[in-house]
Amino acid sequence: MKINVAAAQYPITEHKSFKDWQAHIEQWVAEAVKQDAQLLLFPEYGSMELVSIFPQEVRSDIRLQVRELQSIREEFCNVFYALAKKWDVIIVAPSFPVLEEGNIHNRAYVFSQKGLVGFQDKFFMTRFENEEWGIQSGPKVLTLFEASWGSFGVQICYDVEFSMGSQLLSSAGASMILAPSCTEAIRGATRVHIGARARALEAQAYTVVSQTIGDAPWSPAVDINYGYTAFYCTPDLHLPEEGIIKTMPPQTAGWLIQSLDFTDIESVRNNGQVLNFRDHQRFHSRFPDEDILLMRKQL
Repeated sequence: MKINVAAAQYPITEHKSFKDWQAHIEQWVAEAVKQDAQLLLFPEYGSMELVSIFPQEVRSDIRLQVRELQSIREEFCNVFYALAKKWDVIIVAPSFPVLEEGNIHNRAYVFSQKGLVGFQDKFFMTRFENEEWGIQSGPKVLTLFEASWGSFGVQICYDVEFSMGSQLLSSAGASMILAPSCTEAIRGATRVHIGARARALEAQAYTVVSQTIGDAPWSPAVDINYGYTAFYCTPDLHLPEEGIIKTMPPQTAGWLIQSLDFTDIESVRNNGQVLNFRDHQRFHSRFPDEDILLMRKQL
């Protein structure tokens, strides 16, 4: 019940063409596979680097660029499907703004050797996403991804700062919460990491943060990026005392790779010094006016 997870500390990079971007992504995936990664997590809005292949009038308009991205969404998915199949890995692709029924949602696609397994839309929008960019809250559907070694869910950036999604996913069987993120300053990155550590504590689970880094002055949407990747857990028996498994120095491009043993999560949930996971089941948070659907997807 072990798996090697790779979290990307990913720079927003300018590209000349879709083909150039594809070669760039293939190199990143190959590098993780060389280090025995089995599950690869890319950050939130890493896909926005594709805007660099569009004309200047598109690059400079944050609302127009999202609509133009729809023309290459299928190609984007095909690239990650091909890579997941080639290397027999699971890939959580960089989140992509999708336009459906007139609404734009921030979506993280998940691929395996079987193809596109499913996706997770972001529930909670930051003020920038909502007020300036026009990104809207996604349908209230949570997806639990199930594999032979364990199950995981995805909570995109701001979502991991709230307990509701992680709680429902963990109650359904998730032992790991993946948090792809994009923040521009230390304070934003800090909020995400505090949220991820809180979710690890209350669910007695692993949480993994992947973030964008570096400057992209050509992009008004993701022009400044600050972040670092990290693996967290509950501080309990046989796990790190401070709940910090591994972190990477901020603003350094590359993969952070860690082997995670899901039997350790099962152990602390059943016989830990405290039983946060069990006790957390005694109460449930919900949206007052929206039901949340939970779907299960086999990897």
